[in-house]
Amino acid sequence: MAVTNVSDHIEVEEEFLPQTFFEKLIHLIKRQPLGTIGAVIVLILVTLSVFAPWITPVDPTDNDWDNMLVPPGADFWVGTDQFGRDILTRLIYGARTALFVGLVAAFCGATTGLVLGVASAYFSGTFDLLFMRFIDVFMAFPAIIMALAIVSIFGNELYYVILAITLPNIPDCARIVRSNALQIRAIPYVDAARALGFNHMRIIFRHMLPNVMAPYLIIMTSAIGGAILSEASLSYLGMGVQEPVPAWGLMLQGGAEEYVESAFWVAFFPGFSIALTVFGFNMFGDAVRDILDPRLRRE
Repeated sequence: MAVTNVSDHIEVEEEFLPQTFFEKLIHLIKRQPLGTIGAVIVLILVTLSVFAPWITPVDPTDNDWDNMLVPPGADFWVGTDQFGRDILTRLIYGARTALFVGLVAAFCGATTGLVLGVASAYFSGTFDLLFMRFIDVFMAFPAIIMALAIVSIFGNELYYVILAITLPNIPDCARIVRSNALQIRAIPYVDAARALGFNHMRIIFRHMLPNVMAPYLIIMTSAIGGAILSEASLSYLGMGVQEPVPAWGLMLQGGAEEYVESAFWVAFFPGFSIALTVFGFNMFGDAVRDILDPRLRRE
């Protein structure tokens, strides 16, 4: 009789579990409202970046000297800057620069840290000790100072800016992945693979890397917002991408001080775009963490 009651109870609970894709989506939205908002922001930014030429036919580098510092209105929804350029158009094209730099820098930094962290955990011993001490020294330098040093030495071309943002992301990912890989390394199947004669590369890439993908994805999605903010900071300081490339940091640099009182929209909208984007990616990254990390799942 007790077994029947348990079975009935399980069947009743299964009736309330989401079955279709739409029901699962609604269930996920209810569980992660902030993550859903972040995902919507990210989706809108990606859409604007991909379809920018069709959304706004205006060239973001065109100067209109007859319409300088025009306030937001029917003709220019968010106004024009000191060169008569449409700010909305430059915001949309600036999303391309921000997303490209953010995605590439986060992916390269997290992936490099993933491989190095797993290798350190696998080989352990002297290699792990020396590697972690090198990471500690690397982390002693503030990220923005390291980025400024790199672009000062190599130049502020786009690929050097990406490199400057990528390198500070590597130690954080390497340390977190290493801690997870150490637990995987202690599982007997790794020793069994070594006993069977598998080489180190095969054990690392086929047996250990797949089991640390969850923290890797969490770190990468969370690092995108920070990479976008770093790119905007470098551009604002004049060490990032240069004119006439549309970039939010450059737009903020051009209007933050001189026009903050007389034409607030020149600085307000780029700053708001940066804040909204970083917020969106951070919320989306937190939701990914909650979904992929079983210790943080809320049933």
